[in-house]
Amino acid sequence: MIMNPDEDPRPSVLIVDDDEIFCEVLADALANRGYRVATAHDIEHGLAQAERLEPEYAVVDLRIDKESGLVLTKKLHAMDENTRIVILTGYASVATAVEAIKLGAVHYLTKPADADEILAALHKDEGDTAVSVSDSPLTVKRLEWEHLQKVLNECDGNVSAAARKLRMHRRTLQRKLAKHPVKD
Repeated sequence: MIMNPDEDPRPSVLIVDDDEIFCEVLADALANRGYRVATAHDIEHGLAQAERLEPEYAVVDLRIDKESGLVLTKKLHAMDENTRIVILTGYASVATAVEAIKLGAVHYLTKPADADEILAALHKDEGDTAVSVSDSPLTVKRLEWEHLQKVLNECDGNVSAAARKLRMHRRTLQRKLAKHPVKD
């Protein structure tokens, strides 16, 4: 018997990530934990899935191919402000974390994160005062990377506009942005 999605009592979750294998593994893990799961690998299909599923939860990659998951976060929040959204990223920065929360995400996790960590983040309602505070300041390389991310975000992801604002060549900025964030 095929059940109408409207009649399915399981909580629904949308996963949007351009890494198809990651999506499949996470979708299987969440389905095994009792969730009704839909996946998408780009923003357009993510929005279409959200229209169809009306998800209670969403896991959104920060970088979806060359697009920003922040755009999708804003749109999902506008569709239903009760959707609990977690941003998942391998390119964490203070600027994108702050914007993700402002745009409606309830949490921001760095990759790798497993299904249990993601579920805990989706269900976490309060901040954690026990989060450790670093004893040392950020390195100069990390500060530069954070600043580049902040300016890029201010320019709505437009690399050419950010390069002009930073007074650097567009290719130089693209090269610096393509690197993973520098560890502290």
